[in-house]
Amino acid sequence: MTNNKFVAETEKQVVDQVIKWRELGKKIGFTNGCFDLIHPGHIALLETSKTHCDILVVGLNSDRSVAKLKGSARPIQDELSRKTILIALKAVSLVMIFDEETPERLIEKVKPDIIVKGGDYNIEDIIGADFVRSYGGEVLTIPYLEGNSSSNIIDKVKRSRA
Repeated sequence: MTNNKFVAETEKQVVDQVIKWRELGKKIGFTNGCFDLIHPGHIALLETSKTHCDILVVGLNSDRSVAKLKGSARPIQDELSRKTILIALKAVSLVMIFDEETPERLIEKVKPDIIVKGGDYNIEDIIGADFVRSYGGEVLTIPYLEGNSSSNIIDKVKRSRA
């Protein structure tokens, strides 16, 4: 591990690393998403999230999970490509791919001090919010950058080809 970066292959490795960081007094943050085509909204979410914690764990929807949520034409980039891009970003400490439709189980394993999502979410609708608040953790939304979504980018490319 260098510069608070850690590449995990298993959920156990994630949990063990988070425990080590917590023992060092680090505040653990968590966010999640598909992160199919990284855009300014994603960067704002990740960088702002990092300002509220020492370590930012990102839950990344697997290819199968993205297809269930977004349709069979998604994701555009496979999960390993998306993971590689995310872990290369300065704000991100660890990326864990999850196969379920929601990151609830992963949140329960990581037990973050704070969950951060974009402002297009209501706090009461954020997966894991009740769990994190049950032990004194925080749930935060950051302002949504209007018009910044992978779906918008994909639609724009489709229109340009028509």
